[in-house]
Amino acid sequence: MQLYFRDNFFNAGLTDIRNDAGEPVGQVDLRSAFGSALDIYGRGGNRLYGGQFPLLSNRWTVMDGAGEECGELRQRMSFFSKHYEYDAYGRGVYEITSPAFSGEYEVTAENGMLAASFRKVSGWLEPSAYCLDNRTSAVDSFEWIAVVLGMHEIQKRRRNASM
Repeated sequence: MQLYFRDNFFNAGLTDIRNDAGEPVGQVDLRSAFGSALDIYGRGGNRLYGGQFPLLSNRWTVMDGAGEECGELRQRMSFFSKHYEYDAYGRGVYEITSPAFSGEYEVTAENGMLAASFRKVSGWLEPSAYCLDNRTSAVDSFEWIAVVLGMHEIQKRRRNASM
């Protein structure tokens, strides 16, 4: 099943998570325009995952619905591609890669198998929107949403720091 979700221009507020039929299946709450933190809610309104930068860190921490850390995303140095690594504590380490000017990403497990893929589906003047296709049961689709939006936050931080 594919899931569609997006960021907001002002980095705050609720946005829907939709399935490939266009039906809402959850929400992303971008908690604050002044910080980088979010919560992911399921169809029933229960908090499933959250994400944030720990104090003075460029790593993105993903938490489960109870607030316990369940993974960490970090950027890896790469000259001709975008390269990230997600450590899903005890469930595997996943490589997230994309060619330099592409909006398509592949997520591979330690065994080299494709675990998920996502692509940017928004236009130039729109907030970033993504389509996720999860292919593993080890990491929940809603957890991948927290990872993808965390990757987006890391990219925004890098762009803002270079200005």
